[in-house]
Amino acid sequence: MLKHAQGEIGFVFIHGAGLNGQVWRKVIEGFEHPCLLVEFPLRRDSSHSRSRLSLEDYVAHMKRQVDEWETRKIIIVAHSIGGVLALRLASELADRLAGIVAVGAAIPKRRGSFLSILPIPQRLLLSVLLRTIGTKPPESALRTGLCSDLSPDQAAEIVNGFIPEAVRLYTDRIDTSVPDVPKLYVKLTDDKELRPSLQNKMIANLSPQYVRSLATGHLPMISNPAGLRSILEIFLSEAQQ
Repeated sequence: MLKHAQGEIGFVFIHGAGLNGQVWRKVIEGFEHPCLLVEFPLRRDSSHSRSRLSLEDYVAHMKRQVDEWETRKIIIVAHSIGGVLALRLASELADRLAGIVAVGAAIPKRRGSFLSILPIPQRLLLSVLLRTIGTKPPESALRTGLCSDLSPDQAAEIVNGFIPEAVRLYTDRIDTSVPDVPKLYVKLTDDKELRPSLQNKMIANLSPQYVRSLATGHLPMISNPAGLRSILEIFLSEAQQ
């Protein structure tokens, strides 16, 4: 989805696992900047067809969307596992990149994966779960983790629309350094999915110039879109200085 507006820098939004670009729709309402809500590949296909995808397939699919977009300079806004994809995508778009915003995002060290950011017990457990039950958590886990501070209707929309991802999105490693551009980490202080203590490690890996906090769960674009929009506006003004 595109939203056209006047401005020299546009925002490329990368959603997290199981979601789609529309999760950002409340954030970009009234946002006077070009916006591109990128989508992951094969969203309308079967889980079986998506299961064959690699992390590089995800990146290539998103890059094609950005390549077709007319806005030259971009800030990448990445949520959750989208942080892994953002680092890899940024390396492909270095000449266009004006900044990165990580929203409760996974930021692995170089040659790391999403799994690599987790504490060892959690990493081992998730490895087993990915092989046995796949990448769609039980409904109870989605409601207590991903949707912890959402209304019942909002949570139902997320749970009912959750799309299983390829296992390799979680396990493939990226050999990419953090780019030398203005960076912001938005820490979600009530997050039950990516706990604040783990987000602190992600902040250390990203080494951002700016850190802002939101008292929300894992989906601030739904629970507090105005707050997140305000943070992005401030970061844009900072990045242009």
